[in-house]
Amino acid sequence: MAKRLEVTYRVYEDGTALAHAAAKHFAERVAQSVEKRGRARIAISGGSTPKATFALLADPAQPYGKNIPWDKVELFWVDERTVGPDDPDSNYRMTRENLLSKVAPNPDKVHRIEGELDPEEAAAKYETVIRREFRLEGAEVPRFDVVWLGMGDDGHTASLFPHTEGIHELGRIAFANHVPQKDTWRITLSAPVINEALEVVFLIGGDDKAAPLERVLYGEYDPAETPSQLIQPKNGSLLFLLDTKAAAKLPKPGADHAGHVELAR
Repeated sequence: MAKRLEVTYRVYEDGTALAHAAAKHFAERVAQSVEKRGRARIAISGGSTPKATFALLADPAQPYGKNIPWDKVELFWVDERTVGPDDPDSNYRMTRENLLSKVAPNPDKVHRIEGELDPEEAAAKYETVIRREFRLEGAEVPRFDVVWLGMGDDGHTASLFPHTEGIHELGRIAFANHVPQKDTWRITLSAPVINEALEVVFLIGGDDKAAPLERVLYGEYDPAETPSQLIQPKNGSLLFLLDTKAAAKLPKPGADHAGHVELAR
């Protein structure tokens, strides 16, 4: 029997409204996780929408971050470029400048990917950190409370790019993926790890995302061409937070500003 995947998407007027919605959702999920489990383990991504979201979470004039118990938040990264932590392209640097330097989390609970190392070494070290923090043994897979993802205009997510070896990775938690399109390596979590999360949230904005998003949700299942289709969380639910440009090719949401898709894959 084909797997049924329930997808919810919420559409906001523009990038600013999307960032506010994402900040609110982030704060709510942290609070829920801390209440249930005493901590929140979250894997975050880079990009312009997360950048705006992090800035809102760190802004004392905004309500979102005020009640977040940052000492109980454990941060991981979904992926990283092969650069050092001070490089302008570093996902870690973006997070540090817009969030971490302003909310002062416990540094022992911030687990960056060491992109300045050899890619295979960086991936191995990162997997070791995850295994240690989650106390994993053997083939066990970590279960994040929330994984936050973006999507490229080519349909990639994390650093799972079209037609790269990484889209077939099943056994590792984190690995180095060669990306010929960009003539580089990336370190990334694998799709099976992302799919173990209690919640997976995509933040997607911009008109260049409309066509690939339509393919992800309504097109033929072809993850080699559109790797975002690999993301099918085991809990059976998946949330997309979108601006109107990214959602332009999707059916209009209902009165509650949410749309629903049920996929059989």
